Amino acid sequence: MSITNAGRNYICSAIIGTESPTFTSANSYIEVGSSTTVFSATQTTLVSPLTSARMGMQATYPSVATNVISFRANFGTTDAQGAWNEWGIFNASSGGTMLNRKVESLGTKPGTQTWQFTVTLTLTVPAS
Repeated sequence: MSITNAGRNYICSAIIGTESPTFTSANSYIEVGSSTTVFSATQTTLVSPLTSARMGMQATYPSVATNVISFRANFGTTDAQGAWNEWGIFNASSGGTMLNRKVESLGTKPGTQTWQFTVTLTLTVPAS
């Protein structure tokens, strides 16, 4: 998982209870974009977000099971049309903290389809 510096700082502040807003169902979003620019921890936004490309969570998301956090959003026919090459998790419908950014080719979404996108983040502790 490619956590941004802003995401790392957010997690540290959240542990001691000084961070807001949180990543709840009311304010967690997945955004997709078309850039293939390599990930950098200093990034605070997607490099090239698509039009109408930041979607809120489906009911019951985000969810947690042991060390796995899952986010899920639906992108309708008029949303996020184009090549999906980058994505990130945010805690606001615009702006906010970008927890992470991933660069990967997920295909090209046409205006005739609805896509459901699930992100699973697994947090692990290295063996000592």
